[in-house]
Amino acid sequence: MGSPGSRQDRQPGDTRITVIGAGVIGLACALELRRRGFSVQVLDRQAPGMGASYGNAGHMATEQVFPIADASILTQLPAMLRDPMGPLRLDWRYLPRALPWFTRLLLNLRSAPYASSVSGIRALNEASLDAWRQLLDSIDGRHLMKEDGSLLVYEQDQSKPRIDQLAAAMSAQGVALESWSGDAIRELAPSLSAKLRGGLFFPATAHVVDPAAITAALVDAARQEGVTFATAEVRTARVHGQGQGVSLQTDTGALDCERVLLACGAHSAPLAAELTGRRVPLDTERGYHLMLPAERHRLPVAVTSLERRFIMTPMSDGLRLAGTVEFAGLKRPPNMARAWQLQRLSQGLFEHDLDATDAKPWMGFRPSLPDSLPIIDSARDGRVLLAFGHHHLGLTQAAVTAKLVGRLATGKTAPAAGPLSLPPLSPYRLERF
Repeated sequence: MGSPGSRQDRQPGDTRITVIGAGVIGLACALELRRRGFSVQVLDRQAPGMGASYGNAGHMATEQVFPIADASILTQLPAMLRDPMGPLRLDWRYLPRALPWFTRLLLNLRSAPYASSVSGIRALNEASLDAWRQLLDSIDGRHLMKEDGSLLVYEQDQSKPRIDQLAAAMSAQGVALESWSGDAIRELAPSLSAKLRGGLFFPATAHVVDPAAITAALVDAARQEGVTFATAEVRTARVHGQGQGVSLQTDTGALDCERVLLACGAHSAPLAAELTGRRVPLDTERGYHLMLPAERHRLPVAVTSLERRFIMTPMSDGLRLAGTVEFAGLKRPPNMARAWQLQRLSQGLFEHDLDATDAKPWMGFRPSLPDSLPIIDSARDGRVLLAFGHHHLGLTQAAVTAKLVGRLATGKTAPAAGPLSLPPLSPYRLERF
């Protein structure tokens, strides 16, 4: 399992770190921390990988270097409130609670903070695939990621200026891309409609064949290296005085820890406040997908529709349609009609419509901060580590986040020489809120 080099950073001693959250970020961090010499336990209220990490689009979205919203959101707001099936939906009942978050998001659209967000996202994305290659190689899991690129396609002639503008903006940020004609797109993906006018091909992107298989491989590797797992919901947390540890109250009892890593995604805000004394403006994008098991071989790469605003990713268990966003909080029940809407959105993108036999809908919670940057930081003299708020880039940025958390845990916060170039931590600090 892996090479001896994967353990070369282990430190003397056996400090115990409890990781709260067993999604792809928590799992990648747990394995990295173990390899750096820490004793690691992972807690989650459900089985590892069964939250947002289970249902993500499977796209390693390194090309997505811009924040989750731009100035056009102002003109979209009325439709967001009216249309329950729209690609971007705000439940009007949730509006009072969401208003402070949206206010911060709008303030972030000013030129300086927006540029800072782009810089921070780009820095993580640029290191993401190298970090994933290293991680998957170390667990004999490279076959779980396909580096075949991805497509963004458009159908209408009037969309050409829009896609040209996007290509120029992405190129200015160093995103590798190629402008393809409709014929070139169909040469790669012959099942797509002849009505497609063209699109962008992103050669430096990838997709995973099964998000659940990725998390299962990380769990297996972590267990083999000594990480332990427990099913428990952490309800409250308290950091003790100088030089002392952290107490967690779970639904199975009290737990005393030396250090904790908070990585429970959209559920992180209350514990972050208790552990750090700071209230973070974390909200959730409720994401839906529809899995089509009868369509395992329809597409060779992930394909996103510019006009329809959703993505289709080929996986070992079928074709996954994903990409709608709903702001309705953590408590309201899912509206699975939104998942089935994805199948209707796909109609017309192919020469022959997709087969929805035995299709399975899903909904999960993506953790989003208004500046579209995660929190990757330490607090309380290093007793509290933080890794959450990656919105729809959690899968993409998980492996590089684990490397940054490893640096934080060992106190090596300056960029280190080595085969992987890591970004500085300053854009992801808790103190920005």
